[in-house]
Amino acid sequence: MKVVVAIDSFKGSLSSFQAGTAVKDGILSAMPDTEVDVCPIADGGEGTVDAILQSTNASVRRISVTGPLGRSISAYYGILNGVAIMEMAKASGLPLLRSSERNPMNTTTYGVGEMILDAIHQGCREFIIGIGGSATNDGGIGMLQALGFEFLDKRGKDVPYGAEGVGMIHSISVTGAVRELSECTFHIACDVTNPLCGELGCSAIFARQKGADDEMIKIMDSYLCHYADLTRDALGRDERCTPGAGAAGGLGFAFISYLNASLENGFNLIAQQTGIEEKIKTADIVVTGEGRLDLQTSMGKAPMGVATMAKKYGAPVIAFAGSVTDGAEDSEKTGITAFFPVLREICTLEKAMQTEYAKKNVTKTAEQVFKLIALGAKKE
Repeated sequence: MKVVVAIDSFKGSLSSFQAGTAVKDGILSAMPDTEVDVCPIADGGEGTVDAILQSTNASVRRISVTGPLGRSISAYYGILNGVAIMEMAKASGLPLLRSSERNPMNTTTYGVGEMILDAIHQGCREFIIGIGGSATNDGGIGMLQALGFEFLDKRGKDVPYGAEGVGMIHSISVTGAVRELSECTFHIACDVTNPLCGELGCSAIFARQKGADDEMIKIMDSYLCHYADLTRDALGRDERCTPGAGAAGGLGFAFISYLNASLENGFNLIAQQTGIEEKIKTADIVVTGEGRLDLQTSMGKAPMGVATMAKKYGAPVIAFAGSVTDGAEDSEKTGITAFFPVLREICTLEKAMQTEYAKKNVTKTAEQVFKLIALGAKKE
């Protein structure tokens, strides 16, 4: 029997590779002769770069960039066959900040632009960039500043970092943009469909988790609307209402408007790079899952992508999750045959997310499920 394990990360607990390895250990404990292929996956959020690095022969490029609060930090990205694979969160992500430091008026995407610029200098002209997990709400101007675009105040000076800087923009100049950008293609892994501004925009929907209060949200939304007006005047295009423009605090808007990027399904982008479909084609059983299986799982997240792919080839799909909530049943419509929570006792969230404890729970749950499968195979 061949089993392909393509399980997403359990955010804050297990990486995709760690979760997959834990499942493999459980399967082999129950069925020692099984061929188990662990294929790390991601959908553009946390773990995207690592999934590529662990599934392919991509090289790792480590650099120093400007972090979300302007401090120098270490970041990395992958290069696979000349394609740069990046996560914006490596440079500007929420996990890089303490809770007390979260303030989208100050946080910047400048480091994302520095990663892109470094990759250009390495000869890359094609990019796959996941933009989940941002700490920012600067409309992507930080990234664009690092790439040579100018956002100037009334005195003709560069505006400062963060949403505060967005509110100070008086004029925009594209003449100093890095020349090689015209040769580059950007594929942005983005499953968010929010516009840039308004009641469904990035400020209203996402900024609170980044440290904003009600008053700040109103102010930042007005800043971004003004920024969209100035962008329209400078570029002759208005992308503020394009689905995904509000992703990553408006970084999606910057990619679409200034870099002619395409916003694409994250799982499909990563799957193309890892070649996972070729492995699923010959699988007898496919295992997937994530930290929490819920209504959103069936709305484009990585496990749904795996299940949909497996369904094409008639392979049954088993899903494991740290927790299962109402709405998880909808995932069965996408091809998940059965799903199982891995928690084996009542405990605190902190304990449940401890890496070693989570590994043990995943392994033991997989072991029990595959003991049943082994029993069924014997009866056949």
